[in-house]
Amino acid sequence: MSPAAPRSAPWARRIVGGAAAAALLTVAACGSAAVSTPASRPPASRVLNLSFLQDPGQPPDPDVYYAGQGLLLTTNIYEGLLQYVPGTAAPQITADLATSWTVQGNEIFTLALRHGVVFHDGTAFTSAAVKPSFDRRLAVGQGPSYMVADVASVVTHGPYRVTITLRHPNAFFLHYLASAYGPKMMSPSGLASHAGTDHDQTHLRTHDLGTGPYYLTDARTGTYYQMKAFSRYWGGAPYFTTVDMPVLTDSSAQQLQFDKGDLAAVLHDLPESAVRSYLTNKAIRTYSLPTMNSDFLYVNPHVSFLTTAAGRNALLHAINVRQIFTEVFTGRASLASQAYPAHMMPAGAAVQDIAYSSSALASLARSLPSSQRVLSVGYDSSSPDNQLVANIIAAQLDQVGLNVRVQSYPTSQIYGWTGSVAAAKGAPDVLLDAGWPDAAPPYMWGHISWDPGAGLNYLGCSTPAMTGELAAGLPTGSTQVFSSAGELAVATGCWDNLVNQDDFMVAQPWLKGVVSAHVVAAPNSLSIAKLSAG
Repeated sequence: MSPAAPRSAPWARRIVGGAAAAALLTVAACGSAAVSTPASRPPASRVLNLSFLQDPGQPPDPDVYYAGQGLLLTTNIYEGLLQYVPGTAAPQITADLATSWTVQGNEIFTLALRHGVVFHDGTAFTSAAVKPSFDRRLAVGQGPSYMVADVASVVTHGPYRVTITLRHPNAFFLHYLASAYGPKMMSPSGLASHAGTDHDQTHLRTHDLGTGPYYLTDARTGTYYQMKAFSRYWGGAPYFTTVDMPVLTDSSAQQLQFDKGDLAAVLHDLPESAVRSYLTNKAIRTYSLPTMNSDFLYVNPHVSFLTTAAGRNALLHAINVRQIFTEVFTGRASLASQAYPAHMMPAGAAVQDIAYSSSALASLARSLPSSQRVLSVGYDSSSPDNQLVANIIAAQLDQVGLNVRVQSYPTSQIYGWTGSVAAAKGAPDVLLDAGWPDAAPPYMWGHISWDPGAGLNYLGCSTPAMTGELAAGLPTGSTQVFSSAGELAVATGCWDNLVNQDDFMVAQPWLKGVVSAHVVAAPNSLSIAKLSAG
């Protein structure tokens, strides 16, 4: 926090290799108004009004936060040593608080650091911040901590040079440093002053210790968040001096405020009906931006006939994914053909080919006792798209003799199933959830989704062979090894990558810089310092 920051009452969801065409940055400012949106002028003040659809779900602490919407907070308040270039579909690593770097054997990384950077608490950024920032992430021990778990040493060479040595070679360590979920630099003096008994976690619920263009001024769980521009930011003063982000309880309320001109943009979770309307509305701008976001179907391997791979695969084959795509995602996604999200693997690798046929599941259903013909399909309550998908799947499976119940779950409850077989047994039989990798390399998706107890392995499915392939590919980055891991994941029947999604956003016509402020590996978010009005 800046020392001069006004304080308010205490406060209170998550990689790409290969060159994707820049044409994926599709911008449409389209058609006749199906929604009555008034002409909107830039705000007289430099206040940017955005919103969250339901609460982000975790505090804006980058060593804890591991979800989606809240990246708008963490990526604008904090900075890492490296970052991904914004405004492009191809994930490219570039400088952030480190300006250059050298690599020896994927094990020793020496970085030159940026001069003239100040933390929000007034502390100068130097090499002395790197090790405390890494240590604090390990001490907190949340999902993103794996990115620094293999660091053997951090050695400074004066105030602006540092060498990071790993215990084992890792072909993707630079991507860890560039990830939206990667280790961020925190003020070492601030960490020491506010450590308490929980490694600063209490302090960072309502404050920050970052270097980003904005600092946290208000954080009230379920109600409201605010950031203000940091006057001493090394990259220059942002156009918008304040960013207000109320928490709205449903999508219709969010759309109403946008349609009235009270919100500058809606960055996430617009339902299919709203997408159709906005695409024909000349009064606003729509953006379909490249991302690594995929809509995944998870199968619970701990219940009923789904305890066998044969049963799980019979279920997946009985789901008509093309119908789902046509009815829900046309125009802002593509049918997935790989086990990994889009842009991570070359064409023909990690192939996912789950041909539609309901005959095996229909035959299986007839053989089951009535108690096992009941199936639950769950979805994240913040996703109106997946509510539609769940209802379509329920109708499809009803036709093969299953009695399907659809239920929503809050994000926090979904994350609570991770790492516990007992908890996963209380989870739905099928879960729909949008997912994306921590960063561009395929390891970054496979590790968090397929390894035991990993952050996105909600329903606890894994095999030793799959885990072994992921570990084998880490030192070298071998595409062949990660392709094999993906094929093993498909064979389990625990996952189905349904569609690869774009980031669909709508904005008032006066908001400038949306495309250049979007980062392919950071969905639901924009780099607000790149935005302006006009």
